[in-house]
Amino acid sequence: MAIVVEHDKRRKDILEKALAVFVDDGFVNTTFQKIADQSGISRTILYLYFKNKREIFNYSIKQLLLNAEENINSICSDSSLNSADKIIKVFLNMLKQLEENRQLLCVILDYLLHISKGGANPEERVRRRTVKLRHFLTSMLIEGVNSGEFKSLNIKIVSNQLYNFFEVAIFQLVVFKRKNLDELSETISFTVKQFAA
Repeated sequence: MAIVVEHDKRRKDILEKALAVFVDDGFVNTTFQKIADQSGISRTILYLYFKNKREIFNYSIKQLLLNAEENINSICSDSSLNSADKIIKVFLNMLKQLEENRQLLCVILDYLLHISKGGANPEERVRRRTVKLRHFLTSMLIEGVNSGEFKSLNIKIVSNQLYNFFEVAIFQLVVFKRKNLDELSETISFTVKQFAA
């Protein structure tokens, strides 16, 4: 009798097991074999799902970003919220996601440090991955100014300022090992409310 394999479930399981290996060993010391061993499968089976460890790593990041984008799109389309409320709600949702994905953030930081030592530009890689978030912030600020909800703002500077809160959040979670980002959430809410006309 043939064994039925639920491929989506197995892929998810591999990603969870791989994350544990990345966290324990760091990006550089993680091998495809270690991921296969942790997942309880052979390397041959693992190759059916992923080409290499970088693809596994990238897929994990992509899933986090897709979830974030879905939340952003849902909030943006909520006509009952004004611009300030949309920005605050996106931040609160994103901070919650960051808290829930603390381990992945540790691995990402390890990876960025690794490529930086190798001479690559980690800022450029992060910028490419966060372009939609930056676009959302800029759009919401422009919407708020155009509707008269916000006073006249230097959109570029304020958008960068808001984006920097995400970098602060990641630093606090990964480096300072904060249990939660409640204090930062309050700071963000206060800051956005200061834009009101």
